Amino acid sequence: MIVHKFGGTSLGTAERISSVAEIIASGQRSAATVAVVSAIRGTTDHLISGARAAAAGQHAIYREIGCEIARTHHGIVDELLSPPSERTTIHELIDERLEQLERIFDSIAVLGEVTARGQDAVACFGEHLSAIIFAAVLRHRGIDAQSVSAIDLIVTDDAYGSASPLMAPTSERIRKRIRPLVDHGIVPVVTGYIGATETGIPTTLGRSGSDFSAAIIAAGLDSGELRIWTDVDGILTADPNVVPAARVLRHLSYEEATRLARFGAEVLHPRTIGPVIEHRIPLYIQNSFNPSDPGTRIVKDPSADRHLWPAIVSATGLRLIRLRGSRGAWQMHSATEALSRLNRAGIAVRMFSQSFSEEGLNLVVGEHDGEHSVRLLSRTGASFGDSSSACYKLDTIENVATVSVIGWPSSNGDGIASRAFAALGKHQVRVVAVTQAATEDSVTFCLPDSRVARTLRLLHEELGLGNGKETRDAHKR
Repeated sequence: MIVHKFGGTSLGTAERISSVAEIIASGQRSAATVAVVSAIRGTTDHLISGARAAAAGQHAIYREIGCEIARTHHGIVDELLSPPSERTTIHELIDERLEQLERIFDSIAVLGEVTARGQDAVACFGEHLSAIIFAAVLRHRGIDAQSVSAIDLIVTDDAYGSASPLMAPTSERIRKRIRPLVDHGIVPVVTGYIGATETGIPTTLGRSGSDFSAAIIAAGLDSGELRIWTDVDGILTADPNVVPAARVLRHLSYEEATRLARFGAEVLHPRTIGPVIEHRIPLYIQNSFNPSDPGTRIVKDPSADRHLWPAIVSATGLRLIRLRGSRGAWQMHSATEALSRLNRAGIAVRMFSQSFSEEGLNLVVGEHDGEHSVRLLSRTGASFGDSSSACYKLDTIENVATVSVIGWPSSNGDGIASRAFAALGKHQVRVVAVTQAATEDSVTFCLPDSRVARTLRLLHEELGLGNGKETRDAHKR
């Protein structure tokens, strides 16, 4: 059995959905198949923006967002489904879901606040719509398929925004619900990203959590393979859209892949590896735009004769928020309160640094979370703690990106971090903030967003990762 996961980029348009359906059709001829799908590209961002607009009382904005989501999904159905009866049924299901969404938006508007729990209730609609449409497209191609909500499968704790699965009840539900469908030749199309508490309250597994969902499903079914389909040819030494000479890391261990994901490699969610380790399920990262490419293979013990290059992981679309003391000494509890406020709202802090000498805190969040973060941190004048505590100035400084250089532990300790610092100094790249572990094999830089492309290319060249040949940075394993 093979579990396939398709992300929002792979499902971005009617044309892309048709191509992904062909991948399922081809694979089904040789193995039983399960599909796990993300929301159609851009939908989750729209949903969260709608919830925040509702909380701010911006009725026209959240209603227009609902209309835009409806236009996108109905348009895809009209392009891909020709039998009038099937098309009408799917249109009705979409309308039913969107009516539920509008009621939740209205409730948030009355409340005047969107909590992490409320945001999860809204965010789950994208995957439900995607699964309904994709299952219908497969049926239209003659493949027996059925959409399945992960709310009925994945049991989680109540850490809204980044819930963790309770594997024992989850595995039992997966076996009882999914195994019979597969045994009868039906392709289950499962919603990624979402689950529910034991009492049935919807949760999400964190942004880009559909990878994690697919791993949970694969582990619950003891699948033979997990294939995560994205828009690049696997895990690479750098973003190939910026660095054309980037190499594909063809063979990685579970540990190595997890490390890259934790540094922000967008093709793999950091928690994906955990569920597959126990069952030793081979994991492949492949390109849905180029399905013939073998991609990256991730297993417990990769080939001994492979070459492993350092990697440069970048993340763009970020916003730097600076919290600065305006009087008195900077207190540790002020940073704790700031991070807690964002955490309670389900906002991921990608990087932060605290400076007692400058009496302040730098926070890096997603650009789509920037304004909402500022609003949350500005409440009560950004004065944290009791009324006698110091007040702090809050401002959004600039759009930024992060660039992480990741080497691998080796006996000679090649000092990849030092070499990265030297490269940036040589080219006079402005660094906003830095985080580094105690070892010399990794470092993360925060840079102005406008400098990230040039920085990626120069680092790739200075670290000897290009030119299509093995370099001194390749470590025999």
